[in-house]
Amino acid sequence: MKRVVVTGLGALTPVGNNVNDFWNSVKEGQSGAAGITKFDASRFRTHFASELKEFNPKEKLDRNEIKRTDPFTQYALVSTIEAVEDSGLDFDSMDPFDTGVIWGTGQGGMLTFEEEVRNYAANDFEPRFSPFFVPRLIMNMAAGMISMKYGLMGINYSTVSACATSNTAIMDAFNYIRWGKAKVIITGGSEAPITEASFGGFSAMKAMSTRNDDPATASRPFDTDRDGFVMGEGASTLILEEYEHAKARGATIYAEVSGAAMTADAYHITATHPEGLGAAEGMRRALKDGELNPEDVDHLNMHATSTPVGDISEIKAIQKVFGDTPDHLSITATKSITGHLMGAAGAAEAIASIKAITDGVIPGVINTVNRDPEVPESMNIVFGDSIEKDVNVAMSNTFGFGGHNGIVVFKKFK
Repeated sequence: MKRVVVTGLGALTPVGNNVNDFWNSVKEGQSGAAGITKFDASRFRTHFASELKEFNPKEKLDRNEIKRTDPFTQYALVSTIEAVEDSGLDFDSMDPFDTGVIWGTGQGGMLTFEEEVRNYAANDFEPRFSPFFVPRLIMNMAAGMISMKYGLMGINYSTVSACATSNTAIMDAFNYIRWGKAKVIITGGSEAPITEASFGGFSAMKAMSTRNDDPATASRPFDTDRDGFVMGEGASTLILEEYEHAKARGATIYAEVSGAAMTADAYHITATHPEGLGAAEGMRRALKDGELNPEDVDHLNMHATSTPVGDISEIKAIQKVFGDTPDHLSITATKSITGHLMGAAGAAEAIASIKAITDGVIPGVINTVNRDPEVPESMNIVFGDSIEKDVNVAMSNTFGFGGHNGIVVFKKFK
């Protein structure tokens, strides 16, 4: 099978509207959580989230692109513009059928759905829906709009696996390229879930933190006082490319995609398996796919959303794969900084994993004050400040409601 490399990166996150700002904030441990500005959240248990800061779609998108799209698609387009520019790709010189888009989102156009239903219900005299309702709503539209923007006529679809979604998209892109069915695939994920209906639903589930007096410290994986995740929004894009194609055009190569795998917990609609059985097998299979052993992995970015059950089940899964004292493995959880970007989380954390490889820096977990006794001291979790470390292989975990486990492994390009 063909080798697959990463040649372009783009990010739009609560801690930075481009890759450089995002990575600097992650390295410095700058939380993206603050009070909600999009609507009045006082009726809900949680009053804060990790929103984008100073985002204006007009800076990158034209009037029609904005008019026809939900924010989740706008986020996808903006992060992709950065990634395409970063890659140096000239699509006009390529066969358009050799380049595709595989994009992930967990919720799609939630804001569009809310606004349209409200408008319909409020208009007694002439109830009607906008002709853009369905195109703005449907989950595949981000992939479609990206392909239309660049004239890409190859593989094009969307993945949906809740919070494992963008890792699923990356894995699918990786597979299609190494099978020889595409030269380049734009992949990643986007989510715009900070709406009254979405936020209210998660609040009703008691899944989110209620640390309303101090949002910046609310996402605290492994802390005894953690009480739920912090909802976030945004998008991240990776350009995956067949190695010989990248080499022929002299592309900058950030890393190689080594392996990937998906498993299912088949256990509960929202909770991960308490013993981490599905996650552990997913990690094993991702390593096997990349012809790697557990001792080859230098760095792991955990899913770790700061929920009481989820953090510990993932720790147990890691122990099953890497043992009780994996000294070689430096672990982090960047959701402590960014919040949980839902369907976009995997792509953002993939970029953080790749930057750890290229820069030799592992960001620290912030906000953990009292380490949960169920998190063994032998687990080499990086707390506090970032550390310098030569990283050759990095693993990124994502898990989603419905029992979806998505794992991607990147390695230093040689």
